[in-house]
Amino acid sequence: METQKQKKSFGQWLKTSITVRMLMVGILILVLLIPLSYIKDLIRERSYRQEEVVKEINQKWGNEVLLYGPILKIPYQIHTLKKTWDDKTKSYNEEDIITIKHAFFFPNTLDIKANIESETLGRSIYESVVYTADMKITGSFTTPNFETQDIAAADILWNKATVQVNSTNLKGIRSNLELKLGTDQYPLRSRYAQNSYTNTLETKFLKENSLPKESTIDFSLDLLINGSEQLRFIPVGRETNVSMTSNWASPSFNGNYLPNTKTKQISDQGFKANWKVLQINREFEQEFFGELPHINASAFGVKLLIPVDEYQKSERAAKYGYLVIALTFLVFFLIQAISKIHIHPFQYLMVGLALTMFYTLLISISEHSSFLQAYAIAGSAVVLLISMYSKAILKSYKFMGFIAASLAALYAFIFVIIQLESYALLVGSIGLFLILGTIMMISRKIDWKND
Repeated sequence: METQKQKKSFGQWLKTSITVRMLMVGILILVLLIPLSYIKDLIRERSYRQEEVVKEINQKWGNEVLLYGPILKIPYQIHTLKKTWDDKTKSYNEEDIITIKHAFFFPNTLDIKANIESETLGRSIYESVVYTADMKITGSFTTPNFETQDIAAADILWNKATVQVNSTNLKGIRSNLELKLGTDQYPLRSRYAQNSYTNTLETKFLKENSLPKESTIDFSLDLLINGSEQLRFIPVGRETNVSMTSNWASPSFNGNYLPNTKTKQISDQGFKANWKVLQINREFEQEFFGELPHINASAFGVKLLIPVDEYQKSERAAKYGYLVIALTFLVFFLIQAISKIHIHPFQYLMVGLALTMFYTLLISISEHSSFLQAYAIAGSAVVLLISMYSKAILKSYKFMGFIAASLAALYAFIFVIIQLESYALLVGSIGLFLILGTIMMISRKIDWKND
């Protein structure tokens, strides 16, 4: 008889003990981390798939464009005296060995006017922003200075001089390129460049009257090119001026130089931006002998961004999944502890699974609509489902309304944090502090003696 009473009291203790309930809730939270982790993996997988599709679209249309030039290229001779001993004559024979090298001279002025017409290309549910850039490139070359390298005038091979332009994405060029130098026109032809990020376009040998031997020579070049993601330039002019206009409303100005803030304009119809870079602002000279340097790090320009990255926001929302599950379980636990209503562990589990379903709804709906609409639909569906289920568990409209209001406020709070960037930590910390204070006030009504 006594044993039966002990068994009954132990079973009753398991049902009524606050400590046991807390342990049970904690174990269920840990169990629900498993499906939550799978949901995060799903979001990352969809994000990687998006990157692959966007990359494939960009490769077919045209990748990013980096323009480096025009550059005046003039070969010159280097003399090396080689002495060899002749046993027959018992004397040294001298031989003049000539090596051909190249000098590269950057423009004195470089002006680029680029009009960027952007559009979005889609495949399945994914989109990528691409553009067609219509560029007018003008400038001038001054007389090259070989005296710094002690190169004699007779060793300068003026008749083998050319002009070259380095650029990425030759596949995207949509017009025949002809460089106007002085009064002459020179077609640009591509040359093979091994292990180089940029490709080289070069003219044939320049005519005598196209050479800046005694005076400045002006040049101009029209370039129509397809590209994606970004358009950048290297400021090779002694004075480089770049002017951009575009119909894309979400630009990101990047690189080593930013546009003039007084002339920069961004609106829903597009943007306008101007850059001015002087030689003194750069870390390289106007001429190089031997080979061109690697100065891609000095590039500047614009990156065309897709305004909203749904997967990034979904992933940020999923990071708060632990908080949503823990706080929702805590609300049910407080109601259970205060009202003495029994809630079975299976019912906690059902509520937890409904909370995890929010993220699968969010990512699937956001792929076909805006993030705001997806968040509102997924949040409303989960709040409605859990509220109706809580009415069946708790048998009270008051508790059902309280749970619905708590979940709606929690999802709204997380949505605000996701939208914020600079103040996300501040707002999140204040919100959690207020939630903690509310829980502390409510938990005072619990009888902790029944542990």
